[in-house]
Amino acid sequence: MIEIRHLDKSFGEKQIFRDFSCSFPEGETTCIMGPSGCGKTTLLNLLLGLEQPDSGSVSGMAGKKRSMVFQENRLVEGMGPVPNLRLVNPAVTRKEAEEMLRALGLSDSLHQPVRTLSGGMRRRVSILRALAAEYDILFADEPFKGLDEKTKSQVISYFQEKTRGKTVLLVTHDREEAQAVGGFLLELGNRHCVFSSPEV
Repeated sequence: MIEIRHLDKSFGEKQIFRDFSCSFPEGETTCIMGPSGCGKTTLLNLLLGLEQPDSGSVSGMAGKKRSMVFQENRLVEGMGPVPNLRLVNPAVTRKEAEEMLRALGLSDSLHQPVRTLSGGMRRRVSILRALAAEYDILFADEPFKGLDEKTKSQVISYFQEKTRGKTVLLVTHDREEAQAVGGFLLELGNRHCVFSSPEV
């Protein structure tokens, strides 16, 4: 169980969290929603250790391997999709990386530098790279942003298959997307949060 207790976080005079407490079940997907500026990305950064709370505590992260789909793709532009995947986990063979890429419709782009790929193709490589890493917890900040509806459906199905039984914390602005991903739903608001099923 990942637990946040009485957390405060501000940036200058802007208070993002005040006395915020929440817990996330292990082995489950939790989709995080809320209005812009409510702290969704900040919450992921706090759990990742990229930001530190002003006060309060975060527990359940010690010793856990983490992988992340950032809002930006953060790919190595001069490399092809295969070495980008293998960069995070050399234990993944070239053949395995190619199979992952083919599964998301990237068969014709295996040997192109990622800088030559379209935005949607680069996004798929970014998602696959996070999935290729060894992780106990996967963080995903709007991972399906920029994908057309048909591709998004395909990617979500693949994402669900590969993360089954894993702890996933996923930020999205789209309720239909949260319903498609499944799991629990955490809705952040002004000084409160609601934890529920995405179907609600």
